[in-house]
Amino acid sequence: MVIRWLSAAVLLGVGGLGVAVLADTTPASNPSPKGAAPEHAGEVELVESVLKARKDYWVALDKLHQHYVSVNDIEKAKWVEEELKSYHRMMKYSYRLDVKDVPPPTLQPKQNVVEANNLFRRAVEYKGKASTGEEFIDNQRRAEILLQAILEKHPESDKIAEAAYHLGDIYEHYRPRPQFERAAAYYERSFQWNKASATDARLRAAHIYDYNLRMLDRAKELYRGVMNHDTNPERVAEAERRLTELSGGPPAAPRKK
Repeated sequence: MVIRWLSAAVLLGVGGLGVAVLADTTPASNPSPKGAAPEHAGEVELVESVLKARKDYWVALDKLHQHYVSVNDIEKAKWVEEELKSYHRMMKYSYRLDVKDVPPPTLQPKQNVVEANNLFRRAVEYKGKASTGEEFIDNQRRAEILLQAILEKHPESDKIAEAAYHLGDIYEHYRPRPQFERAAAYYERSFQWNKASATDARLRAAHIYDYNLRMLDRAKELYRGVMNHDTNPERVAEAERRLTELSGGPPAAPRKK
């Protein structure tokens, strides 16, 4: 598995507080789909082009910032910091999850990796900070970058399933608007990568397919999975109830947050 990794300062916070990770967010672990239908072939190439442009822009800004810091041009360094903040705060959609986005379900958490543990700890700290507005988005993006770094740089770390769960939660509540397909995919990876997982990842994925995406067949499949694999009685009862409703009645209204 080829991992492309770049290391630099990513300035997301106020007063120079930064996240010292710059990841190539187009991992080679999830290549473009082969044999794509002709009507989608152009889309795949265009999405790949956008992903590359995003990465190149991020890297170029970071290098420019390093230059201004090295020559002690404080004012221009602050300009770049502001542009980096704007870049990270903007909404960046995942146009196709199968194009260099969600890693495959075959990853295996085999190793205790110190660097991955450190990245995970910092991500959870940022994610747990109580904040609103731009501060919330900044902390959300910091956590996202660090969690994605675990999956890209340490795909055999024993933290990948937990990282996927937190990414699912981040994308489910993403600002300025949720990324439900992405959230559901990461919740699924969480229990696929850790077969002994005791989290509610399977049920949360089912909820998204059910209430948000209206993909009811997939929701039913996951509800059955909760009934077959989950050990939490409340989650099992909820899955059984909702599966019964879906089998005999109209779809439920979207859940209220």
